[in-house]
Amino acid sequence: MAGLQLAYALYAFADPAAFSLIRGTELFAAGDSDWIKIYASRTLFIALIIGYLLYRKHFAILAVASLLGTVMPVTDAWLAYHASAGDKVILKHVATALFLVATFVILRSVVRRGQSA
Repeated sequence: MAGLQLAYALYAFADPAAFSLIRGTELFAAGDSDWIKIYASRTLFIALIIGYLLYRKHFAILAVASLLGTVMPVTDAWLAYHASAGDKVILKHVATALFLVATFVILRSVVRRGQSA
């Protein structure tokens, strides 16, 4: 999750217009790329926080973050759908949400095993 967020942040900083296309919300003008850079800074923050929590092995917090994080790809899928993005873009967002749910299940299992040991 941290790696994916970091990759998104770096790509959004490097090429905002191309990044907007893979997200499914194409920019109408190059001047609108500031919004993509704002997104990138917030995504970088999330990547750093998640990376730190992973490094410190705070699996319970990471499990909750994974579950609550589904809000982002679900919203992204909805926005992409309403922006008439292609099916592949929308399915990518849905796949990300499913990945986060699977991550939650795995991390919750790790936490429960650690508590019973």
